[in-house]
Amino acid sequence: MGRSEELFKEAVRYIPGGVNSPVRAYGNVGMTPRFMQEATGPYIVDVDGNRYIDYICSWGPMIFGHANQEVLSKVVAACQHGLSFGTATEIEVDVAKFICDHIPHVEMVRMVNSGTEAVMSALRVARGFTGREKIVKFAGCYHGHSDAMLVSVGSGVMTAGVPDSLGVTKGATKDTLTATYNDLESAADLFSANEGEIAAVIVEPVGANMGVVPPKPGFLEGLRKLCDEGNALLIFDEVITGFRLAFGGAAEYYGVTPDLVTYGKIIGGGMPVGAYGGRREIMEMVSPVGGVYQAGTLSGNPIAMAAGITQLQILHRSKDMYTRLNVLSQQLYGEMEQLIEQYHMPYQLNHVGSLGSLFFTEQEVIDYGSAKASDTVAFAEYFRFMLEHGIHLAPSQFEAMFLSCMHEEDVIAETLNVVEAFFKSK
Repeated sequence: MGRSEELFKEAVRYIPGGVNSPVRAYGNVGMTPRFMQEATGPYIVDVDGNRYIDYICSWGPMIFGHANQEVLSKVVAACQHGLSFGTATEIEVDVAKFICDHIPHVEMVRMVNSGTEAVMSALRVARGFTGREKIVKFAGCYHGHSDAMLVSVGSGVMTAGVPDSLGVTKGATKDTLTATYNDLESAADLFSANEGEIAAVIVEPVGANMGVVPPKPGFLEGLRKLCDEGNALLIFDEVITGFRLAFGGAAEYYGVTPDLVTYGKIIGGGMPVGAYGGRREIMEMVSPVGGVYQAGTLSGNPIAMAAGITQLQILHRSKDMYTRLNVLSQQLYGEMEQLIEQYHMPYQLNHVGSLGSLFFTEQEVIDYGSAKASDTVAFAEYFRFMLEHGIHLAPSQFEAMFLSCMHEEDVIAETLNVVEAFFKSK
């Protein structure tokens, strides 16, 4: 028995399921989790000394690879002054100013501690600003685990949300309406059926929690028009896509401007951080200026801010990094597509920039329903093969692959060799 197995046996005694987030569980792939102890560049190493090429990248933050020395040095230096003060600090002003100065649709921003907290707060602000209560979300888009967002995707587009988790009351989700991703008409139907009642539409501009599902041409633009005509706010959940698809995130990448945006992942450089921001008139609804209450003891934590602003500054001064990252991503995903065709595999590969997913289904994946048609048993076999051959993927069919700029040509070539070996074994 390896050290990971030993740790997991102990973990399940003290932690529900042995993990502190369900996405880390290996139950769906018939294994026990690998416990990691260090990571550098594109590689991660488990407690048994096995080294893997890592395509999780801490679920997105590590766009420069693991253990970037510039980020680490700034964090270590910040730690020398104390870990947390619970007061205002200069560096949180620096971070806010940097974001507002460089993201055109963010005039004010509030730092929080997670993507879940950012979404929860943005929705509250949208309701406070509009004086309305209903929210439109899309099946398969994940916006954190706040009560209002844990809505059953099977509730239908014309009905109030049904809780998708024990412990969530029907009252908490009664004003959450679910539409179909990439189906503009389903969202329009909700506006028609709830005229004058919808405060906001929230969407992952690129679906990245049902696997990677890109928006169809015109979908995001159509949502912008629906919100304008219905006097509702458009919220982009850019916890994953923010500062990853482009410096300005999916809003820049697709040329669609949201009213509010939520961030996480990359803006913390690997530390626990979230943020929400948007137009000044909306953000001035937030306490202590306005009547929408939101607070957090560790919000704007100086250590997290040191990591975050360092990573954002590196990204801004090396914007050609996005071009380089997209070239590397196209090499990986483009060659995978060729291998799928060459070996006549009944799979679909979706990718946008450095995000990608291999779906084990023959049909095109355009929404939650088509994503769910994937063969999860086949995915589990693929996952185990890849892990055994040194490739670390998310242990779920419905999660994304993340590349970093440290996934150079030799790393990608090694990955493709393993993918081809798997295809040959079928």
